[in-house]
This record gives sequence, C-alpha cells and structure tokens, in this order.
Amino acid sequence: MRVTADRRYAGVLVPVFAVRTADDLGIGDTAGVRALLRWCRAHDLQILQTLPILELSDDFSPYNAISAQAIEFSTLTLRPDTLPDLLPEQFDAVVRSAEVAELRRGPVRYEPVRRLKRRLLEAAFATFVQRHWKRDTERARAFQAFLTAEAAWLPDYTLFRVLMDENDGSPAWEYWPREHQTPEAARGWWETLPEARRAALDQRRLFYSYVQWIAHQQWAEVRQEAERLGVALMGDMPYGIARASVDVWAHRSLFDLEWCGGAPPEWTFRGDPFIEKWGQNWGIPNYAWEAHRREGFAWWRRRVGSLARVFHLYRIDHVLGFFRIYSFPWTPDRNDEFLGLSPEEAALRTGGRLPGFRPYPDDTPEHRAANQKQGEEILRMLQAASGPTGIVAEDLGWVPDYVPVTLARLGIPGFRIPMFCREPDGRYTDPRRYPRLSLVQPATHDHPPLAARWIELWMAADAGDAGARRELDFLMEFAGLPGQPPPRAFTPKVHEGLLRAVFHASSYLAIVLLTDVLGLTDRYNWPGTQFEENWTARLPWTVEQLATEPAPAAQGKLLQRLVHESGRAPATDHA
Repeated sequence: MRVTADRRYAGVLVPVFAVRTADDLGIGDTAGVRALLRWCRAHDLQILQTLPILELSDDFSPYNAISAQAIEFSTLTLRPDTLPDLLPEQFDAVVRSAEVAELRRGPVRYEPVRRLKRRLLEAAFATFVQRHWKRDTERARAFQAFLTAEAAWLPDYTLFRVLMDENDGSPAWEYWPREHQTPEAARGWWETLPEARRAALDQRRLFYSYVQWIAHQQWAEVRQEAERLGVALMGDMPYGIARASVDVWAHRSLFDLEWCGGAPPEWTFRGDPFIEKWGQNWGIPNYAWEAHRREGFAWWRRRVGSLARVFHLYRIDHVLGFFRIYSFPWTPDRNDEFLGLSPEEAALRTGGRLPGFRPYPDDTPEHRAANQKQGEEILRMLQAASGPTGIVAEDLGWVPDYVPVTLARLGIPGFRIPMFCREPDGRYTDPRRYPRLSLVQPATHDHPPLAARWIELWMAADAGDAGARRELDFLMEFAGLPGQPPPRAFTPKVHEGLLRAVFHASSYLAIVLLTDVLGLTDRYNWPGTQFEENWTARLPWTVEQLATEPAPAAQGKLLQRLVHESGRAPATDHA
C-alpha cells in the first residue's frame, strides 16, 4: 500500500463527518468510511483522503483538537454488531430516547450527536466492566495490552479529560482552578480527595481509556479494509496543536505561549477586516523547537506514529510553519482590541512586538538559510518517524523559494491548486506542466467548491466586477473550452472539462473533493470565521445512494471514465 511517485493516482477527499449512511447517528462514522472505501474501489480510485480524526474541542474544528493522539469518539460506529460490549437492549433504550431521525437529516448537530454517542459508550463500558474488567478474559487482556502500549500519552490524556468534566467540559486549562492548571498540581489535588471520590474519578479515567481502545480498534479495522480493497487511506496532520489541549497542558516546556501561530494577510480570504489588516490568528502556540530537539523530537515521533498506524499517507497542513510561522504576540480573544490600531499603537500594547514571521523573517540571506535549515531538519525527522507512510505537504500561502527546493530534495510532493497557479497574464498554468512530484486539487476544504465558485463569479460579474468576468473566461480555457462564452449555469460540459483538466495534470496525485465530483455547492469551512455552518455540511446522499440515485451515479461513472482516460486507474486488481 505504499503510494510512490512512479505511478499515477486518483482519489477523492471527504471529511468523515460528511459521510452519510442509512443507519448512522447523525454524523459520518467508521462504517461510512468503510462503505466509501468500497465505493472508491468500484470506481477505480486508489486514494480516500479525509480531514483530521482527532478529538474535537468545543468549536468542533478538526484542526483544533484537544489531543495529538486521541481519536474523536463521534467517528465511531456504535451498534451491537460493531461494539461487543453494547447490548441490544442498551442500544435500543438510548437510541429510542433520541431524535435520531432528526439528527440524520441536514447538517451535523454536534452537541446532541456527541451526547448520544457518549451515552452509548457509557452503556458499553458498564457492560465491559461487569463482564471483563479485572477478570481473565480475552477482552480484558486486550484492553490491558492497549493501556500498556499507549502509556506514553494515555495517563495524561485521561487525567485531562476528567479535569475537563470537573470544569464544565471546557478544555481551556488556563481558566481552570489553580489546582488543575498543571499536571503536578492536579495530581496533588487528586491525593487530597476522599477515597470514594478518587475511586469514582479513576473509573472515569478508565472509561476514557476504554473509548480510545475502541476508537483505535475501529480505525485499525478501517485500515485493514482499505488494504483489502487496495485503496490507500490519506490522513491529515495539522501543523499546530490547540492551546487548550492536553499536549500543551502536560508538556508546557515544548510550547512558546507568548506567540500564536497564524497566517499573513492574503487576498484569497477577504471579507474579514481583521484578516485583511493583520492576517489569520489561529491561536495555536508556537513550538519551542530547542526543547523538542533536546528530547529527540519524542513528542513528534509519538504523534506521527499514531498517524502511521491508521493512514498510508498523510497531508501536513501548513508545512510552511516548520520553516517559519507567521506569529501574533496576542491571543485571538484580543483581536478586536487591535483591529483599529496602527502598528505603532499596537506595539505600545505588546512591548514592541508585532505580528511577523518567526523564528526569522525572510529578510536576509542568513535568516533565509536558518529558516530553510530548520524546515529540512524537521521534515527529515518526520520522514524517519513515518517509516513507509507517505507525506504530502500543503504548501499554500506565502511560499519562500527555498520551500519547493527542500520538498523536492526530500521527495515530498507539494500542492498545486489551479487557481493559485497562474501565468503572468493571469491565465491558468497548463496543469500538464505541473511538476510530477505534486498533488493537484481544484479546491481544498477551505475553498468554495467549483460549482459554488462559478456562481460567486457570475454574481460578482453581474455587479460590474470585470476581474470576475475575466476569471470566468480563464476557467473556460482551463476546461478546454477556449473562446466559448461562459454559460451562466455550471453546466455538465464545464464541470466535466474542469475535472478532466485536473485528472490530466502531470501531478502523480490527483485528488478531488467529492462535492466537486458531484457538482455540489456545499462548503466545509470559511477560514478565520466562527460561522456555525463550519464543519457541519454532509453529503445529500448516503454512500449506498451514490451508486443507486441517478444524479450521483452518473457523476460516479464520469469520474471513473476520467480516471481511466488520464491513466490513473489501478495497475492491478485486488482481492
């Protein structure tokens, strides 16, 4: 299942939460991913890409996880046939009391969905404790083996989760009581509790370990299914980790909490006045790289090791951060305070510090060389820690010229998004001229799908935006329809032409959002915003309906034809 540049691959990108099945509980799960793997195999796709599957924080962004190791429990398939400890009567009692039919309709409603799944997991855990724990059974031995294998991170994680429960579910440890704010203080507090209270909390910690055991089991089974079908699973590793996470709480010395990582102002994400003026403040703490070096990058090796157990390759979100990261000397909750200030006024409030690249700006040859050296060092370490698991670098944004050179030297493909690949006159670069060592994708989860962008461009053109009208002409040319007037509707002819151009690119990896395959307008994320719609959109059809309903079935056949046309079909059959 190694994905190498000596072949050409085609795949689709779908967030797990967006996958829909007939009997899910209001969100995509491992059963849905397995069904989608079978759909990929039936359409001769070799890669299924998804977003991070780590445990969500209270904003439900997959890029703001509370742990670099723990898997999000809402991704689990919780039925008696998939979870041996969940009895049919328990399942029926919990599901009957929920508005499951309502949850299955429309977008994800995270809070009721997660409450429902937590209740099912608690019921299963009660059965496990009664029948297996502290008994000499196969399941008890398997669970104990998991606890031993994951001892490097699991105790801190379960303590953190219990402390979250003690603090109304909030992971924001900086606002917890003083006795909870550090692992040392928390363990001291623990010892002051009455014995019965400690026993109850110990049981709660065991529950969180149990959930992770089930999660790691189910995702291992997803990987096995992928390998049986010959479809590689592609995961996603965010550059940063949430400030409000167990990793920052437990390993404070590895993070520089004085600075928050983000991105500089960029034309593609206009609309937010703060982003236009200062850039995107993601709130992730910067890394204390010298501290990571001193421990041999052990935290990173654990992080990558957990990814490599599930995925055959993974995308590094914002790989540019390993070279230098655009940083803010204030946390996002203070953004409004700085919106109306000049740089000089802002500096008065921050002790002279202003947003900029760290460790160094690319302003001198010495700084550029230092940034390049750091990025290459970290990527070489990640490659070694990943073993046979492949790496793809999302290198979008302000890309210094030393980054593509470094990636090429290491054999790591970067991204080619057609709208960002332009000729001097603004036209799209012919995708047949993209470097082979690259991944082509018409849009990521952060961009409007092709159909939505077409509509937006026509709206802007109708409002008198000459640039939008010119962009429609460029898209027609990219779609192999030069000189033809762009139709107002996103027609099948335009749709097919755009997809064909992507699959015929020279890039050895071609992965398209499934929403783009299906011609949908649903968008997954508006970067730098707090829209309630972020991370909630789901496919309008179940995976089963993708093959039976006329509209998605026709698009599936088109996709399969383009995969074969472009020489990206599997070279051999798989059992």
